[in-house]
Amino acid sequence: MFPFRAILAVLMAGALVGAAAVQAAYPDKEVSVIVPYGAGGSTDVIVRTVSQHIQRTLGKTLVITNRTGAQATLGPAVVAKSSADGYTMGALTYSAVAITPHLMAVPYTLDSFEYIGAFGRYKFGLAVRADAPYKTLQEFLAYAKSSPKPVFFASGGAPNNLAFFALGRNTGAKFEEVTYKGGVESVNALLGGQVEAVIQAPSEILPHVKNGSLRLLASASPTRWKDSPDTPTLLEAGYKVEIDSWVGFVMPAGTPAEVRTVMEQATKSAIEDASVQSLLRSMGVESSWMPGESFKRNLAELYRAMPAQLKGAGMLDKR
Repeated sequence: MFPFRAILAVLMAGALVGAAAVQAAYPDKEVSVIVPYGAGGSTDVIVRTVSQHIQRTLGKTLVITNRTGAQATLGPAVVAKSSADGYTMGALTYSAVAITPHLMAVPYTLDSFEYIGAFGRYKFGLAVRADAPYKTLQEFLAYAKSSPKPVFFASGGAPNNLAFFALGRNTGAKFEEVTYKGGVESVNALLGGQVEAVIQAPSEILPHVKNGSLRLLASASPTRWKDSPDTPTLLEAGYKVEIDSWVGFVMPAGTPAEVRTVMEQATKSAIEDASVQSLLRSMGVESSWMPGESFKRNLAELYRAMPAQLKGAGMLDKR
């Protein structure tokens, strides 16, 4: 008879070989990546850039699918109900799980996902048309306060709209949201005169600032934009308003740990690549790696803190 320790060692070795085999075999076909925003927007471009590096690492194609709608909750809903076999992955931002669920019913929770990791931190800025009569943030807010009708702004949902509602709450300015699929559509609506302002990412605003179509009035992030260092933040202008968000990858709850490890390592490798970092910087996105567990923990903390912020912005009263 084999000694008990010998039997245990054989069983453990078999388990390790099995886990290694799973990692070696995965992926053996293409992986679907769901993006909850429109094609060409900042999130879409970031995800495609990171995904291209991942597919080179893994040797399998990552197929990007844009599933927009329902204030960027449709994409996560698709991921949550997909098979937990490692072949469906989704891009996730703070708004979809920490903010929007307080404002509308969604078919998922924080526990509906396995968290691969976050890799990009957004910047946001408030922009208006260059031919608008207001040339500074103060003039814009004075206009929004004195106008007999609300100032309409375009947004793909939270957190972009939070800053407008918080500004309105703090200053008496009157704002009304018009919802679009994403940042590109929102900026196009501003350019076309359908709305009067947006809060969006540098990649969606700066090209139009440089060609003279738009005017950047303020950074809505905690820091100024490197591409527009003379433009103050909302905080520096005297308004206690700032928004923050990350983008990362998730898989359906129940996805095997061995599979998640493979994808986490491949994603971390992508975000450490100099060419990926350079492209994200050119879009005004801070490239930084946040492991899956930290990503989930940060989302949970923000989810708990968000009702107070939403109430302060007057958004809970709008349900």
